[in-house]
Amino acid sequence: MKMTSDLTSAAVPPPGPEDHRRGAGETLIVYSDLACPHCASAWAEISAREATVVFRHFPVASKHPRAPALHAAAEAAGLQGRFFEMVDSLYADRSHVDDPHLWRRVEELGLDLERFEADRRSDAVAARVRRDFESGIRAGVMATPALFAS
Repeated sequence: MKMTSDLTSAAVPPPGPEDHRRGAGETLIVYSDLACPHCASAWAEISAREATVVFRHFPVASKHPRAPALHAAAEAAGLQGRFFEMVDSLYADRSHVDDPHLWRRVEELGLDLERFEADRRSDAVAARVRRDFESGIRAGVMATPALFAS
């Protein structure tokens, strides 16, 4: 019996209506970990590009235990229309990411704290982050940040 194995990665899913995006120009899909120092360093350059930046969650909890909580916080802020503002804030000040500092960010961004807390702990937010992560795994993402032109 001949066995073959297809070890190629799937294509990166094209941007869809559920993706977080900002900017204009060529599309750049970014799989990023909000607790990753390399991602934080690259974020300013990525954000400054003349491109449509599509952010996809890729929390690497084995390396950055706080990452899942930060991605849930960004997604919860997104449900109130402030996704990229939260991402920018988290990357700008990586040393203050525990809950009291997240609550301060929520206040500074003018978000409803009670709704934020309920959303970031919700199954829907966890599923949203997991969907991005799994699409990255299927596409062969092995490190962050991972950038793909679309």
